[in-house]
Amino acid sequence: MISVEGLKVEFNATPLFEDVSYVINKKDRIALVGKNGAGKSTMLKILAGLQQPTAGTVAVPRDCTIGYLPQVMKLADSRTVMQEAEQAFAHIHEMQADIDRINGELAERTDYESEDYQKLIERFTHLNDRFLMMGGTNYQAEIERTLQGLGFERTDFDRPTSEFSGGWRMRIELAKLLLQRPDVLLLDEPTNHLDIESIQWLEQFLATRANAVVLVSHDRAFLNNVTTRTIEISCGHIYDYKVKYDDFVRLRKERREQQLRAYENQQKQIEDTEAFIERFRYKATKAVQVQSRIKQLAKLERIEVDEEDTSALRLKFTCSSRSGNYPVICENVAKAYGDHVVFHDVNLTINRGEKVAFVGKNGEGKSTLVKCIMGEITDYTGRLTLGHNVQIGYFAQNQAQLLDENLTVFDTIDRVAVGDIRTRIRDILGAFMFGGEASEKKVRVLSGGERTRLAMIKLLLEPVNFLILDEPTNHLDMRSKDVLKDAIRDFDGTVIIVSHDRDFLDGLATKVYEFGGGLVKEHLGGIYDFLRSKNSAAPDLLGNGERLDALFLDKGKAKSAEDAASAKGNGGEKSARLSYEEQKERNKRLKKLERRVADCEAEISEIESAIAILEAKMATPEGASDMSLYDRHQKLKARLDAAMEEWDAASTELDAEKNGQTA
Repeated sequence: MISVEGLKVEFNATPLFEDVSYVINKKDRIALVGKNGAGKSTMLKILAGLQQPTAGTVAVPRDCTIGYLPQVMKLADSRTVMQEAEQAFAHIHEMQADIDRINGELAERTDYESEDYQKLIERFTHLNDRFLMMGGTNYQAEIERTLQGLGFERTDFDRPTSEFSGGWRMRIELAKLLLQRPDVLLLDEPTNHLDIESIQWLEQFLATRANAVVLVSHDRAFLNNVTTRTIEISCGHIYDYKVKYDDFVRLRKERREQQLRAYENQQKQIEDTEAFIERFRYKATKAVQVQSRIKQLAKLERIEVDEEDTSALRLKFTCSSRSGNYPVICENVAKAYGDHVVFHDVNLTINRGEKVAFVGKNGEGKSTLVKCIMGEITDYTGRLTLGHNVQIGYFAQNQAQLLDENLTVFDTIDRVAVGDIRTRIRDILGAFMFGGEASEKKVRVLSGGERTRLAMIKLLLEPVNFLILDEPTNHLDMRSKDVLKDAIRDFDGTVIIVSHDRDFLDGLATKVYEFGGGLVKEHLGGIYDFLRSKNSAAPDLLGNGERLDALFLDKGKAKSAEDAASAKGNGGEKSARLSYEEQKERNKRLKKLERRVADCEAEISEIESAIAILEAKMATPEGASDMSLYDRHQKLKARLDAAMEEWDAASTELDAEKNGQTA
């Protein structure tokens, strides 16, 4: 649908990326990855038409619609949640107004036999048919399903959007985008403000109902569950993999190892050649050979090795001293704001050294209980006891706002670092993307994400024995999250983590406390044990036990019934039933398409086998230095891409034909 050719972007004459070409096909699920600053968000803006490249073209068909969700946007506050979501169906409202206007005109006129009157009836019929076909009578139900899937309650629908936080208003914008069903959906960090249930709902929606999707995210589990293709921006170029993120990581590592071996072999070859030239440069008897080696070096295509970020390092939270056996004990704790009960009858005991997760929908009381533990909220009922010698290190969601804006990044960390860690401050800053000149920036000029990372580094270095982390990963990339996760795993003290990042919690939390409906329930085991027990892979969308797969199935049946009824109404029984000859022709097309798909699959299997054999040769010392193997490898890869595109097109056509037959 979208073709990118020879794309180049420069900032201050420095290329961000150049000579970038790829195609976004129907139903593609693409993860756009790369280190911070590689140009991922810039790429999305260019695809959305909001930014012009320095060179190159982005070809978008005239009838192709694009929906774009940026990380930050300006939001209007003049409507209710439902009214704002209904903006996605503005075209239907316009159509309804036209229908009402024509209907009123028909009621007033009496020239029933005139040509103008007949044309008006035809216009009314055409508009009304389109209105029904586009879901004009049931779009309200679609809005409700989407808003509830993203975490809104029915009681929220009539509330002004101004009453909601920025995160919730971003959910409204996401709902509007999903409801518009654009041909290409561009999403920049869509999970930042979603809870686990909403993230899983969005995964299911994107995987089953969206058209083409290109997304940037640091949520590894989300990428793996949604995408089937990964495009990496690295060294100003792109690498296109037809696999999900985890497979991409493995293949990228293998590719880099092959490149490194080939690079090392080539460097050895270059050194030997240069040594020969230097040794025999002035010997007349070797002049021909020397000139031949010089020409050979000049023609040699130098192997480049993909950039590898080596700034990540293992960090360790400083555990100050041993706390009591039970750092936190809650007995019948309850908290209410007026008539609104946040939670009640909370009974929990956290043992020394445990790492537990607080999970649940936003607004169910996770941060409230944390503030009770911290002593920031004291008007709760029940008994909350902190153990002996508990020293708490707290990372709040607004932690970044508490930093001294007049200090530099380096000075902020230098003031809390003690002992040997002071000699490694610049390494630590580099691990969290504050390398080089960035360490001398004033805190006041940092973005929200940069401030969050700086606050996390500061907490890393404070001597405590009880960590409470409230949404610590929202602005961290995957590498920084891995650094943080390792540091928490190695921490000898006790940890409470409030997070919606499943991959981050996986292997970290050994107990999960679920907040919901005013209750706090304990679940033993890790985050995925909890999700399996909750059957959260298909969350309840409507609050009445209706599962996602059932909803899609029922909706598909309903649509088929509507289509059949429409066909019957417009053309009688004849249009709803195929004739014998039509059925015969359709069967021929099906068989032809099935053969085409089978042929493509056979070709793909053959090419993949050839690539596997070639890569085995390239992995040997002899093969790594054979440039002809790399040329053949690239040609086979190109053939494979073409075969995959042919197979995808044939499969899509076959599915469409089958669906047409069953309808």
